[in-house]
Amino acid sequence: MATAAPPSGALPQPPSSDAPARTPHRSSAARIAAVGALAAAVAIVLVLALSGSEGATYHLIVSNADQLVRGDQVQVGGVPVGSVDDIALLHDYRVKLTIHINSSLAPLHEGTTGEVRVPSLSSVANRYIALSPGPNNRRALPSGSTLPSAITHEAVDLDQLFNTLNPKTRKGLQQFFQGSAEQYSGVAPQLQFDAAYFPPFISSLDHVFAELAREQPTFTSFLVETARTVTTLAARRRQLTELVSNANTTFSAIGSEQASLAEGLKALPATFREGNHTFELLPATLADLRKLVDVSKQDTKTFAPFFAKLRPLVEAATPVVGQFSEAISKPGPNNDLTEVAMAVPALAKALATASPDGVRAAQESLPITSLFGPYSPDLEGLIRDFGQGTAYYDANGHYARVGGIFPDFKLGENNTLKPAEPQQALQGLKTGQLRRCPGAGTQPAADGSSPFTNNGQLGCDPTQTP
Repeated sequence: MATAAPPSGALPQPPSSDAPARTPHRSSAARIAAVGALAAAVAIVLVLALSGSEGATYHLIVSNADQLVRGDQVQVGGVPVGSVDDIALLHDYRVKLTIHINSSLAPLHEGTTGEVRVPSLSSVANRYIALSPGPNNRRALPSGSTLPSAITHEAVDLDQLFNTLNPKTRKGLQQFFQGSAEQYSGVAPQLQFDAAYFPPFISSLDHVFAELAREQPTFTSFLVETARTVTTLAARRRQLTELVSNANTTFSAIGSEQASLAEGLKALPATFREGNHTFELLPATLADLRKLVDVSKQDTKTFAPFFAKLRPLVEAATPVVGQFSEAISKPGPNNDLTEVAMAVPALAKALATASPDGVRAAQESLPITSLFGPYSPDLEGLIRDFGQGTAYYDANGHYARVGGIFPDFKLGENNTLKPAEPQQALQGLKTGQLRRCPGAGTQPAADGSSPFTNNGQLGCDPTQTP
């Protein structure tokens, strides 16, 4: 409560025995002057005390007023225009807020809305009332009016937001914040340097948003399609979780093979160069292949009669193939070639143990059998590719020189088969080539490595070729 002190020297002093006696006229004038000064001081104090109470008082009905206290600010556009005078609990458990608006904004008009908001920093009792004044051309609201609850909004606390997340998500959010703290630990100077580029970045965002505002229909369509995409992803959240988990496992496996990955990346440029060289030669190869196809078109006409005549042979060979398969693998013990092959190592071990003389003889015969060593690729190729080696030669002659001869028939006039004599089937074949060198069945290599003569020590004839 404001009080005012009387003016200094206004109260009368008791008369002194030494002071001269005052006249009654002068004493009455002094009393009147003191009372007038006291009234003026009281008037000034009342004016000063009541000047801050100008404005208007309004009420807001909200369902939640947590952390809102008396004296909190009422703001319009971030500028304080009043304060919260009273907070009362109603019978329906809603809260009635009494706010005082300064004279600079009073009175409010219809269409005014109020909202309990939270500042950017979290603290205790950090709420304020944000008003959105209605247009001035609307009807003025008298002091004491209540804003309907339908046009007021509630503030959402951070703990309410976090309570909407499941425990796994909250744990992941905590780990995210911890990881962010570890990420920026010790790099404050670099972060401050990067912060200098934030204003240009924000300015660029302003231009981006301006362009988005110009293309409002397109942006709206983008938001709608994005919402549909997110909805579809939410419906497949289980599969998406499995995808992320499998991707994590994949990247972990890749990370464990960093040395191999580095070697692969190191060899990648050379691979690309070889591939480029191969692609350069590909057009010429395709051109030659096209010529081969064009030439082969005439021969394909004879395939149909050939396949028709080959069908009886295939039908007759089907049981043979089945019996051959049964010979390789047949139910029961010790009755097929597979079990025989499995028994060969044990037999070889037994023979090596039981026949030391035979082993020694084989070792002593090594100088004699070494002659056949250079021919091992030819023998291996014959055994491995016998089915292919007996086919026609290709354009480069790289097939083995082995082929079946069927002298029974020859193609005569009008595509008819006529019996042929054996001598006619052997015409053009070379005989007596009994000293071929290794590699003589193919074209000679450009570096002279085939036919292989081992500097003439093999005793073969390199001129004997198909």
